[in-house]
Formats: sequence, C-alpha cells, structure tokens
Amino acid sequence: MTTKPITNVNAVSDLVPVTVITTCYGRNHHLYNLLSSLMNGSVKPDEVIIVNDDAEPERLAEFSLNIVKLPTTTTNAEDTPVNQTSAISSKMDFDIGHNRNIGAAHATNDTLIFLDVDCIVAPTFIEQLSAKLAQYPNALIMGQPRYLTRPLSAKESLELQSGGLTSAYLNRLSVYNPYRDNFDETDCTTTNMAHTAIKQTDDYGTFWSLCFAIKRQQFEHINGFDTQYTGYGAEDTDFAFTARKLAIDFYLTADLIYHQQHTVYRPPLNHLESIIINANHFYKKWQCWPMGGWLEEFSDMGLIDWANEQSTPIALLRNPSSDELALAHYPDAAYV
Repeated sequence: MTTKPITNVNAVSDLVPVTVITTCYGRNHHLYNLLSSLMNGSVKPDEVIIVNDDAEPERLAEFSLNIVKLPTTTTNAEDTPVNQTSAISSKMDFDIGHNRNIGAAHATNDTLIFLDVDCIVAPTFIEQLSAKLAQYPNALIMGQPRYLTRPLSAKESLELQSGGLTSAYLNRLSVYNPYRDNFDETDCTTTNMAHTAIKQTDDYGTFWSLCFAIKRQQFEHINGFDTQYTGYGAEDTDFAFTARKLAIDFYLTADLIYHQQHTVYRPPLNHLESIIINANHFYKKWQCWPMGGWLEEFSDMGLIDWANEQSTPIALLRNPSSDELALAHYPDAAYV
C-alpha cells in the first residue's frame, strides 16, 4: 500500500516529530474541525494520518498539515468470533482497532498520538502530551476530555479553522463527564512557570482511546489493538489491560481535548450486537466482564442472558423494540 501526503505544509519551525492518527467514515464535519485545531496549535504534528475513505481532497488541502490519507478496512464476519445464538447479525461495524493499527504501521515518527475523529485539541495539547511522553517514553499517556454540549455551528467551525475560537470559549461550551476521573480546571492551564498536570494511576480501566499517546515500540509491544473486537466496545480496555500485563506505566494528564457533541443512546442499544461479541471475547481473554453497567441494563431489559458471576457466553434473547430505541435516544447529550 502506498501513501501520498498532501503537500501543503507551511514552511514553519513549529513542527514536532509526532504522528497523529485518526480514523472515521461519514464523520467528515468532525474530522475537519479536528484538523483545524491541529493546524492552529502551539506546535503542529509533523504528520497526520487519516484512515478514511470519504474525506474530500479539496477540503483536506485547506489545512496546512502533512496529511496522509489511507483507506479503511472492514471486518470479515467469518473471521470474527460470535455468540452461538443465530439471532446475532453477521453485519460488522466500522473496524476502528484495525484502522488504528494501519495508521500506526504507516507512521514515520516514533511518537504516536491517537485521536478519535470527534476530538478538538486544545492549543497546547500536542506540545504538552508529546513532551510528557518524551519524559516517560515507556508509558501509556491519556489526555483529559471535556464534552461540548452542542455541535459547533458552521460559523464556529470557520472561526476554529482560522484560529479564532479560543479555549476559553470552548470551556464555556463544554462540561466534564462526572463519571470519569477529572483534573481540576487549574491543572489544565499551562504558563511559563507551570505545565499541565500529570499523575500515574493503577486503574487501567479508566483508559479510553479517545486521546492518548504512546511510543511506537510500546504500541508494537502491546501488539496494537486486538482486531477480534468489532464495532463498539471494550477494545480500548483490552489495550490497557495488555499494557498492565506488560508492566507499562499508565498516566493521566490534564491536557484537554473537546469531544464534539453527537447523538447517543443510553444504554447504547444501537451497539448491542457488537457489545455482546466484544464482551464475550473480552471475558474469554481476561476472565472478567467489561462494560458491566451496560450489560446489567441490557439484562434488566430482558435483551440478554447475563449475570456478572457467570462464565458462559452472553446469549442474545431479543433485539430492542423501536419504542425502546426511541426512549434510549439522546440527540443532545454531551457524553454517553
């Protein structure tokens, strides 16, 4: 497979030897906002790899970044371990883990920063996170998400692209997820005298692949993302558990990304099939259940046969009704 950079990089001195990797399909509005924020940071990544099939070359050329666009892959259903019940569809979702692995395999730098396509990075995010990884080169390091409470308007996206949308503005438009481990807001501020905060944790279950940094050697030591997971759920917890097994230190940092608002389901009934597949694979591998809160809600609704103490695979009892899907749909939620 060959790669072709989009050669519109400005001749500036603020490039850092970092490869940013993201992947998406059908989320190009989010993608262009992410690229706008990367272009206007305190430093620019030397390379941005997009594993994507439908981004418009004309739009990508608007960003003064070294962009490498690679095609996505899809999971072959025949290669994916599924529950024995025939009620589970053979249709597989967007293969995010495999696409991330492809991006890492084509990276030209040793410092890798993975960002979900619905991220907007704070101006100092790339500079601070890459500096912390230079200080702890054998570690897995995750940034701090805030959640936009509504989508950016077309006018705001243009302001973001021109560098006119400030962190203070995005802070006012966003909230922390109260169910996650959050830094104090003062920890997220960098000055000439102080950098953003960082802390080591033994709770690898808090890892989320939304925004993290790792050196290529450690990514390869983990063997990348396990591609037996499909669609949505547990592939990032598996990645972190493998890091823990290999004694790779895990750090949380106060370096901000802003998660772009989009519709969610509570619980994620729209991802029921892939969550069942992934939970069964995770249990077989680690002898514990991931996503316990969601599985409990699915069980209480009579959708699956599951209890936290069981060691047998989850069975799908029925699919959610249209009414249940409608009740679970939150078009304006900031976070899941």
